[in-house]
Amino acid sequence: MFSKLKTMNREHLAWYLYDFGNSAYAAVVLLAVYSAYFKGAVVGGAEGSRLWGIAVGIAMLVVAVVAPVLGAIADFSASKKRFLLMFSAVTWVFTALLFFVQKGDILIGVVFFILAEIGYRGGQVFYNSLLPEIATPEELGKVSGNGWAIGSLGGILCLVLVLPPIVLVDGTLMVRLSLVFTAVFFAVSAIPLFRWIDERAEAKPLPAGENYVSMAFKRLAATLKSIRRFREFVKFMISFLIYNDGIIMALDFAAIIGAVLFGMTQTQLIIFMIIVQITSVAGAYIFAAFGERVGYKRSLIYSILMMMAIVIWMIFAQSLTVFFIIGAFAGFALTGVQSISRTMVGQFAPKGQSAEFFGFFAIAGRTSSFIGPTIYGIIAFEAAQWFMKQRGLTELLAEQNGQRVAVVSIAIFLLVGLVLLLFVNEKKARQAAIDETA
Repeated sequence: MFSKLKTMNREHLAWYLYDFGNSAYAAVVLLAVYSAYFKGAVVGGAEGSRLWGIAVGIAMLVVAVVAPVLGAIADFSASKKRFLLMFSAVTWVFTALLFFVQKGDILIGVVFFILAEIGYRGGQVFYNSLLPEIATPEELGKVSGNGWAIGSLGGILCLVLVLPPIVLVDGTLMVRLSLVFTAVFFAVSAIPLFRWIDERAEAKPLPAGENYVSMAFKRLAATLKSIRRFREFVKFMISFLIYNDGIIMALDFAAIIGAVLFGMTQTQLIIFMIIVQITSVAGAYIFAAFGERVGYKRSLIYSILMMMAIVIWMIFAQSLTVFFIIGAFAGFALTGVQSISRTMVGQFAPKGQSAEFFGFFAIAGRTSSFIGPTIYGIIAFEAAQWFMKQRGLTELLAEQNGQRVAVVSIAIFLLVGLVLLLFVNEKKARQAAIDETA
């Protein structure tokens, strides 16, 4: 018993450490450094916001298409770690290659980012699907929350390490080197997962005349046919698709919002994201503990309500100090939304179908991520153009007003998703998973 417990603890640690590096990518590339660098230095103006939204959307759409098929293959062939390594390697390579993106290099800036983002988002499908293999049903919430919290610490550490060189050395060299450092940081943090975690599932033999792709489509077809037994899961996925839009939009455009509305420098953006990551640690622990006590659905509802209040506050914020305070509360709330959502999918997935169900989870998440950032970028661009042409505002004031208009869309997605979440029966969803396994 002691040796088994020791193994499980080591596996938990390895799973956490992957998130430790994974979150460094999110903190540096998506939140604090590359997003603002791409928008401001590589492209410039409202066009930078539009292209950023489109780039994020393309990456999400690719993952939404391939994730369910690859998830089914991973379940059938017991190859979750193999797919995770493949997608992670893509992220490491193309994050490092972002070093070569300089002013005016829009094409490679978009292409390298899209490929890095595909690896990052696609890898999460298989990373998340390992959760039910290393944690008992009673541990899911705690382990998932710990993953988010420890992952946030990785984001904090990476930002703290890249901040001094960026502050002390003029120019963009250190900004670009920070992307190489992040790729290495992520890769090193991921090593324990591939060495210490063993997949419990066993590969199933292929029937005569079949291959993994054909079997994947057959499994997906069977799941879709039996979907009536998972109606609560489907309802949850629809609500997640919409409220997750709001979360992804807030994350992907936070640096751009700060730079446009408050003129935040690269240093201020990094400090801002460090604050967000610190409060994310608290949010992951507290919402997980609250979910264990009162139910994960209720905990999720409260975290979405808190995020809605924060977004509305952001629309009217007029000072940089207030924006920093908003960021602190946002980090607390959005981590709760993401962590609890992942926990609920783990509970709703029948045993032996975790990667497949997390693949459907990825469809919802990546489809929403395709729609949301694209809509946000277009709204921000078109609204800025309208304010310049119809109201005669300067380019800066028009862009600022365009950002505030676009922020309204975040609140709308959160509200609609929350309303749909209210119709999900958590107990029925968990029982359906148990019945399917039996």
